Amino acid sequence: MMADDLGIGDLGCYGNKTLRTPNIDRLAEDGVVLTQHIAAASVCTPSRAAFLTGRYPIRSGMVSSNAYRVLQWTAASGGLPTNEITFAKILRDQGYATGLIGKWHLGLNCESSRDHCHHPQAHGFDSFLGMPFSMMADCARWELSEKRVGLERTLGLWFQVLGLASLTLAVGTLTSSWVPVLGAALAAAVLFTASRIVGHLIVHADCFLMRNHTVTQQPLDFDRATPLLLQEVSSFLNKHRPFLLFVSFLHVHVPLVTTKGFLGRSRHGLYGDNVEEMDWMVGRILDTLDQEGLADGTLVYFTADHGGCLESRLGSNQYGGWNGVYQGGKGMGGWEGGIRVPGIFRWPGVLPAGRVIQEPTSLMDVFPTVVQLGGGQVPQDRVIDGRDLLPLLLGTAQHSEHEFLLHYCQRFLHAARWQQRDQDRATLWKVHFMTPIFQPEGAGACYGKVVCPCTGEGVVQHDPPLLFDLSRDPSESHVLTPDSEPRFHQVVGRVRQAVEEHQRSLGTVPQQLGTLNNLWRPWLQPCCGPFPLCWCDTEDQGQ
Repeated sequence: MMADDLGIGDLGCYGNKTLRTPNIDRLAEDGVVLTQHIAAASVCTPSRAAFLTGRYPIRSGMVSSNAYRVLQWTAASGGLPTNEITFAKILRDQGYATGLIGKWHLGLNCESSRDHCHHPQAHGFDSFLGMPFSMMADCARWELSEKRVGLERTLGLWFQVLGLASLTLAVGTLTSSWVPVLGAALAAAVLFTASRIVGHLIVHADCFLMRNHTVTQQPLDFDRATPLLLQEVSSFLNKHRPFLLFVSFLHVHVPLVTTKGFLGRSRHGLYGDNVEEMDWMVGRILDTLDQEGLADGTLVYFTADHGGCLESRLGSNQYGGWNGVYQGGKGMGGWEGGIRVPGIFRWPGVLPAGRVIQEPTSLMDVFPTVVQLGGGQVPQDRVIDGRDLLPLLLGTAQHSEHEFLLHYCQRFLHAARWQQRDQDRATLWKVHFMTPIFQPEGAGACYGKVVCPCTGEGVVQHDPPLLFDLSRDPSESHVLTPDSEPRFHQVVGRVRQAVEEHQRSLGTVPQQLGTLNNLWRPWLQPCCGPFPLCWCDTEDQGQ
């Protein structure tokens, strides 16, 4: 189970005292809790790619060099490359029934609206019900907006430019051809119309439901989404043995779609309501495992794709998560708040209940762990950055196999951590090579933006780099210097060496999130009717 945009500090088992998450807390009490569980990216598309493949997203090309951090459209040609191997693909080959329910956001089509080259079923999942793109504020036409507001402003600006141009041409061509005038006026009219309907087009283009290869609900019916997905979980668990099920929640991403029964129940507004509803969904899924007699034979895992979004705020209302004591949040490539996520494993009778592991681990570790538990082989023809977690979870190993973990923002390396072991003592160092410039200064986030930038004028490059001792300063509040830390140059030098070794292992691959692969292409747009009449609902109304 993977939450979307959840802050690690939103859960009771990670220290929250005011949000009610009894089902996730129960999962933690009955299982193993990881306190240093790290996402490979601070935004969803690259983080999810790394989770499924066990590889840093820069290896698969799930990055860019421009401002595009994630896939921008369902009808973009970028996505998880077909030559990447997911843990679902390996377990399917081992005889497991594999299913994905919920969010995908790793691409859909390459050359036509029906080639499904990036579809979940092309990456090892036998069945799929969910959003091929992502829940987003634009699905509900919120004032908070990922792209609608920007597109409306751009189209409106060009309308004004062409409108002024047509008037200028009209004055200057009173005795000559009116063709340029009419052409400019027509273009201005088209842009004006587009600026008024682009919000509706985005809802139909990106906010819809697919069942396998078929669009079944366009646009998504918010009121029925939660019960529909829960019903699909129950149906899947009732039918399939052995199984691998990836429940990828639409919660708790804005616009925070919450059923009426949970509205107004929490002490933290709509965001808190949405978190508490997601916890209830987790409880329903765990109850289904019990009812089907599957609980004792099933490894259950709960996590999030990255940290909570601090910039999801309107006035005094916060619509993003709380990242506890950790600085930063979603979109910040190096700060802990953007990459430290929940990590809970439960397997009754196998994993020791109540165990807490404070070693560095990664979402990428799920790949080799699941592959080997399912009887598969970890691929030998490529670099796998994840490490098998089972010895650590069982307690047969005391230390993580990760000596270093690297923290990218797009293709730019922002930070790295080093677990230095000296006999019985371990120190967890964190080195920041770049950090975003908070707006306003000292605010702790980039307010006024969707997320903080990775490069350019909005980023500071540090020379010498910033150094923190996370084992003593997890909130990254106290910068160490050569004067305050005698080992400063030794630590920074060793981390730089590890970075160079890592970068020598990188190949050259196409950037799937770059501009050319991240533009809307009409011929790739899934539509359940003749384009652009994309409207349908064939999901069972009784569900």
